[in-house]
Amino acid sequence: MGFNFVVLKLGWCSMRGFIRRSSRRIPEGTYHKALRAGAEVVEGNPNDLLWDLMLYRHAMQRVVDALWDLDEIPSRSQVHQLFYQVLRNYGFRAHVARNIYDYALALVKATKKNNGGNPILRKLSARLDYQDAKVELDKGVVRVILRSQWYTLRLRHRRDYVERFRGLRWKEVHIKYENGKLFVSIIFEFKYEPFMPRGIIALDVNLKMIVAYDGYEVRRRKTRFTDALSKKKRAEELQKKYPRRWRYSKRILNRVKELHRKARNIVTDWSWKFAKQLVMKALKHRYAIALEDLNGLKERASNVNDIVAWEFTMFAYRKLQHAIIAKAIEYGVPVIIMNPKNTSRTCPICGHKLTYIHRLATCEKCGFIADRDTVGAMNIWLRVLQAYAGTRGLSLSAPPMKDENRRRGRKQMKE
Repeated sequence: MGFNFVVLKLGWCSMRGFIRRSSRRIPEGTYHKALRAGAEVVEGNPNDLLWDLMLYRHAMQRVVDALWDLDEIPSRSQVHQLFYQVLRNYGFRAHVARNIYDYALALVKATKKNNGGNPILRKLSARLDYQDAKVELDKGVVRVILRSQWYTLRLRHRRDYVERFRGLRWKEVHIKYENGKLFVSIIFEFKYEPFMPRGIIALDVNLKMIVAYDGYEVRRRKTRFTDALSKKKRAEELQKKYPRRWRYSKRILNRVKELHRKARNIVTDWSWKFAKQLVMKALKHRYAIALEDLNGLKERASNVNDIVAWEFTMFAYRKLQHAIIAKAIEYGVPVIIMNPKNTSRTCPICGHKLTYIHRLATCEKCGFIADRDTVGAMNIWLRVLQAYAGTRGLSLSAPPMKDENRRRGRKQMKE
């Protein structure tokens, strides 16, 4: 299914240099993916493992608090001098002790850089590497040690899911105890080698709808972001209604937490499901995926009135983009990040400036008519095509512009 190349005379063709600088491809290289599964202790005392995890959290919190109170963040060698022997006195193995102060140092650096407050560790979890963990996927078990006792954990997941990771090199093992259950995440390394695309799927995302354009047709997909936003807003309303009580009333606090949790779960679950479907389609047709660059998103909308809606919008967009990129890397699908600046203001047919009535765009020069999201998706597609046409490793070409696209944007929009 090849494309016949047709030169499109667009008003912003002279911006090609700007387009190249404002776009980027997800680079090839080594990436990580995680095998996540429930676990049960089959060798060793589960209560002893729980105690080791509690001691791990307590020790790390002490290191975090000590680092936080210092005027200047010390170097790693200084941190080693300060905390290594203290952590060894807790009974932790040498490599576990180093992992604790390394993670604590990184956490404090990141929090201070983002102007956050003193980090409080609430979850019972631990990170272990090859010296303190052994992974045996053929047996479906993981062996770990934090202090003096080895524990054997059996992975509780479908066998076919576990088999997908066989042959990959593992890097870290994360153990977490939450809500009375034990979970294990095994981080594997794999090579991302995207195929040579022969087309592009460009996405324009808003709270209610995702619009995709592949050079032939426009497709729309409703999101579940508004459902999640309604729950988040309900939680915010309860906090405003009970400005003092909600923190201390168990009933109100649980309701607020439940609404926030449901909002996050809706966004996360829907994003991963949509990402899988999109990437599978791109893989089937050998297409690259073009996404909007979200950097500077907050600055571009500093005058938004509804702060709750805008903060949630940024959260939802980033979750969706993360899911799409992660799935694309897993399946070797090329991803291109494009600066969306002015993509809604320019006619994708002639390059003339568009006139808007609410969300309906009209070009006074060529008569093109379409909604704002369709214009954005088409312009992102065209920008990516122009930016990478002729680039080594890409064989992108444009399909002929259909007559119905030229005649006032009367192309039928498929749901």
